[in-house]
Amino acid sequence: MSTTVIAESSNGSLHPITSQLVGAASALGGSITVICPGGIGSTDAAQISGVSKVISVEGDCFHTYDCMAWSESLSPLVEGDLILSSSSAMSREILSSIAAKKGVPVVQDVTNLAEGFSATRPIYSGKAIEEVRVPSPCAISLRPNSFEPAGGGGDAEIVTVNVSQDITVAVKQALAKAGERLDVSEADIIISGGRGMGGPSNFSHLYEVADVLGAAVGASRAAVDTWDEIPHSMQVGQTGKTVTPNLYIAVGISGAIQHLAGMRSSKYILAINKDPEAPIFGVADYGIVATWEEALPVLKGQLLEMLSS
Repeated sequence: MSTTVIAESSNGSLHPITSQLVGAASALGGSITVICPGGIGSTDAAQISGVSKVISVEGDCFHTYDCMAWSESLSPLVEGDLILSSSSAMSREILSSIAAKKGVPVVQDVTNLAEGFSATRPIYSGKAIEEVRVPSPCAISLRPNSFEPAGGGGDAEIVTVNVSQDITVAVKQALAKAGERLDVSEADIIISGGRGMGGPSNFSHLYEVADVLGAAVGASRAAVDTWDEIPHSMQVGQTGKTVTPNLYIAVGISGAIQHLAGMRSSKYILAINKDPEAPIFGVADYGIVATWEEALPVLKGQLLEMLSS
């Protein structure tokens, strides 16, 4: 029996709910690994009684909360029969994302947990109590103050993992993922530019990448409306063309609702934008925070290298 606990933090320190999660895991027996996103509270987590190991996960993605980026970084480190988190809004979202990536069932807001993963939780706004038995492996979020916290005095090993990535690594990973999902000989690929490209002449860089990929070049409504050189026939979006390619690469596109309506059904979406808060990252399977000037040369270079090898 092994349990992975996703630690909760607050105001730059370990949240008390983490001790309760460990307490619940200890009652079930077996080894307990605590994962600390952003490395926050690693030392304190190591001192909780019953913890076998602490994984301090550091990286640029943890500077601001992004469920996709966090779960992408944490999922490879999650192992065992049971994944536990608190039932805060953020932790519920992360747990669900990790469970989806792992292909395991998830039960939220549990107030009692027994051996065999028999879980109890309130439903219908607390008007009824549901009891479920969850098969292993599984992911469960626990309601705060429903479990006795574990004591102190622990001295667990702390392992630090850094998931920071430069542009080259990010592009390599994005291409590797696309390669896993796509049959290149039959691929329908679109690379689109937005107003973030800075000017219509810069679309030539998109055409260079498109030539390597055998892709079509599209544009956002903002780009079409801003520059006469970008024709309406290239526009992807609610008032343009609705597309469903296997791979959609959005470059310098913020992700307005009307644009998302035209491409969000793409099988795989890669977004490149210098603004980490851009809405496009909310629908992207993989996001690279960078300017097009930084990312496109690397993207083209990696494609050429892959095709020549």
